[in-house]
Order: sequence, then C-alpha cells, then structure tokens
Amino acid sequence: MKLISTALAAILCLAVAAPALAQPGVPAARTLRGGVEERSYKILATSKTSTMQKEMQEAGDAGYRFVAVMGGETAVGGKEVVVLVEKSPDDKNTYSYRLLATSKTSTLQKELQEASDAGYHAVGQTVFESMFGGKETVAIVQRSSGAAGAARYEYKLVATTKTSTLEKELKELADEGFQAIDLTVGKTAMGGSEIVVITRRAK
Repeated sequence: MKLISTALAAILCLAVAAPALAQPGVPAARTLRGGVEERSYKILATSKTSTMQKEMQEAGDAGYRFVAVMGGETAVGGKEVVVLVEKSPDDKNTYSYRLLATSKTSTLQKELQEASDAGYHAVGQTVFESMFGGKETVAIVQRSSGAAGAARYEYKLVATTKTSTLEKELKELADEGFQAIDLTVGKTAMGGSEIVVITRRAK
C-alpha cells in the first residue's frame, strides 16, 4: 500500500507539468502553449493482464509510449496493476505491446527471448496479483514502429530469495556482458518471495 501510495503521488505530481491526467483508458487533455502541442498522459489500471495488454495496445496505436508500471492494491480498485504511458508531440512512432505473465522465471526468460527475436524489448516488470489471488511476474515488452534494424538482445533472468546470492549472480552475468535493466520483489506462486532481475546483452 505504501509503494502504491508513493507511486500514485508521483503520478499526480505530473499534473503540475501536464494539463491533466487521464482516467483509466481515457486520453489526457492536450493543450497548446505558444502554439506548441504539449506532452500528454494516460493512466491504465486493471486487475487482468489480458485487459491491460488490450488497453496498452490501444494506447500504443495512438502513439503513447510506456513510462512506468506498479502492481499492488489501490484505494479504489483493489488489487490492480497501474501503467503510466505518455505521448510526446515530437514522437511520431506508434508502439506495440505484449504482456508476458508467468509464475515461472524460466518460462518468462524464454518468452522474453522470443519477444526480443520479434523486435520487442523489455521496458517494465511487476508482480501482478489478480482479484482471485493468483500471483504472477509480468514483463512488459515494447516495439516501436520506427524500430526497423534496432538492436536485438539476449535475456537472462535472475530469481532468488537472498540478496547475497543475487549480487553474486549479477556479478557473474556482468562479467559476461549482461546489464541489469529492471528489478521487482514479490511473492510468486511457484517461487515464494523472490527478487527477480531482468538482464540483457546485445546480440
């Protein structure tokens, strides 16, 4: 609850710079200042991964790009994942999204690699807890319409319940050229309470 409150407070702070924040699935208001179109935002919140992927794809088709994700319990929606996306006036690309959800890190690593081979790259990760009590690690991957010829990556996931073990494994991967790009902590159905780190290196 504390993490969600902090995340939502940070999102609301964006209202100082942006004209308004959207309600879930509704575009934020867009204004002109000095004749220049400003950046706009959407907030997407749902308890279903299938619904989130659909809403993210709709936003991506309209030119919105992923910014941040947080899973937890909100005051109004209960157990939800909240995604913030933005649209910049100087970004003419559209975006495609996939949500990769599983309770096994080995499966997630395989799906991340398949997505990478199709031109997607990982942009976010969280633990998705549904209203029915299921817990899954979810990775969000993104592909830009302007990504032709973009770099492809090899992915490896590190999952452990011990920070000392995690540090050792990350050091070994760093020696092989991998870079950590995201981390989440949560209780998954298969692994219990784990720290999951996504790493990658250019192919």
